[in-house]
Amino acid sequence: MTPRVRINRNIRAAELRVINHDGENLGVIDTATALRLAEEAGLDLIEISPNATPPIAKISDYGKFQYEQNKKQKEAKSKVKTVEVKTVQVKIGTGEHDLELKAKKTSEWLAEGHRVKIDLFLPGRSKYLDQKFLKERLERLLKLLTIPYKIAEEAKKSPKGLSLLIEKGKS
Repeated sequence: MTPRVRINRNIRAAELRVINHDGENLGVIDTATALRLAEEAGLDLIEISPNATPPIAKISDYGKFQYEQNKKQKEAKSKVKTVEVKTVQVKIGTGEHDLELKAKKTSEWLAEGHRVKIDLFLPGRSKYLDQKFLKERLERLLKLLTIPYKIAEEAKKSPKGLSLLIEKGKS
């Protein structure tokens, strides 16, 4: 949502610091004079910085101004990168080949900048096995990763078993 921009007669300030359409600073002048200058040039008086003292206004075409603002917003939006939390699930008896495949996928996700949650699924009574043994099972997958990583959240009990959160580390 863009903040409302005041133009022409909607500008409330008595004095404005005015910039003309060439980017030249005209200095601090009263609003009536600034409006007259804008009308003579066939353009609009746009308040671009209402919180400054005195407020800053620019003599420009309002349509062009809106277009440039929208372009800046889209550019800023495209630079924002969202980080997802991807999940990999392994079991105590997961075979070496399956672990290698899961490690390969995990490494790809880490390279893309995502965080990865590794769940060690523990069905039934296996939830009560020795914690050291369970952590060794998680370590099997971590040893196969090809990208440096750091542990964001240590292994802790979860409803399904044991969970560990990792993210890309320093190279």
